[in-house]
Amino acid sequence: RSDVIGPNKELKVQNLKLSDAGIYTCERGSHKVHISLHVFKLTISLDGHFLQNEVPELTFMHNSPHPPPDLSITLFNSNNNIVTPEKINKAHQKYILNLKKLEVVDSGTWVCHVHSDSPLISHNISFVVKVLGFQNPDLERKYATVDSTVILPWHLNFQKINWKEDVTGHLNWKQQESANVHDLLDFNITAQGQQHKTKKSSHFLFETPKSTIKVKLPKVHFNHSGQYQCQLTYKGRKIQSKIELVVMKVSANPVGPLSRGANVTLICQVSSLLPPNAHLRWERVNGTQKDIKDSKQNEVKLEVNISAAGQWNCHLIENNDRKISLRYNVEEAPVWTSYKITGASVGGSVLVFALVCLCIITGMSWQRRRQRAKRMAQARQYLLENKTCQCQQ
Repeated sequence: RSDVIGPNKELKVQNLKLSDAGIYTCERGSHKVHISLHVFKLTISLDGHFLQNEVPELTFMHNSPHPPPDLSITLFNSNNNIVTPEKINKAHQKYILNLKKLEVVDSGTWVCHVHSDSPLISHNISFVVKVLGFQNPDLERKYATVDSTVILPWHLNFQKINWKEDVTGHLNWKQQESANVHDLLDFNITAQGQQHKTKKSSHFLFETPKSTIKVKLPKVHFNHSGQYQCQLTYKGRKIQSKIELVVMKVSANPVGPLSRGANVTLICQVSSLLPPNAHLRWERVNGTQKDIKDSKQNEVKLEVNISAAGQWNCHLIENNDRKISLRYNVEEAPVWTSYKITGASVGGSVLVFALVCLCIITGMSWQRRRQRAKRMAQARQYLLENKTCQCQQ
């Protein structure tokens, strides 16, 4: 593993090991030159391939001639920022550094700088960190209105970091925390960066352009709400990213044009609880401050009672920002419709009164016929009794 090369008699040692450390002496006649060789070894856990939120562990070992130097170690991430270890365990010529959880932005070339004042040592050891994960937050909330088109995307970074390992993925959906889980899509990413997918549901559209997994809902229904989860698996380790879909709808009770003197209740409803910084608001178009009503915390339904026609908007507001809106148009019933309704009511009352009178008259007539039949029966019985008496005499 070692050769003496060149006219200067340079010693070249290949594939250094920790045991190669020591004092090397070059002699020429009575002249001697001593050189101290310090050997460092740096290893990173999981061969530098991590999933998002995993904690890396660095092991730094060194072998030096006596007396051993007092070393200081400084870490720089891929953005050239100093990284402070969460914990350092120092033993004889060995350091174990536990770092913080990794994010996808931590992918890249890191540097471990080794320094000593006596003897003077300044050496950099570079190593590659690859963090596979989502460029989405761990939990994202997306709002949509009924009948609108919505796309739920998960942005993966495997191409960006030149990931060369096989990864499997799974996409599922559930409406509530206690609801059953519905499998939507299975996919895998090969070491060559190719994607293969197996569709599990025919009710959703899926798109996988480059490093993105998308669920497309061309026409959102109220029951499409819930949590959509994308999961990656690498060597038995898993990472998830969730998108919560909140759907909003509006309705009226009763449905239809508003007749004169009537009231209608407008209902604005969301599919799940809103965060504390969000609420619903009914607002009349071109109305005044009195025509605004806000929901209270933890309310998923907001109702407003109105007695006049007009346009009303329901807004979902988060941090004073209108995320989505739906409009409901309350139309006024034509005058002839009101007269028709009134006439129908009066006509119905007259019909009921006529039916009652008819029943009374029919009842009285039936009672008179019954009494007349009874009197006739009594007369026949009387005559029969008189004839019987005359025969006996």
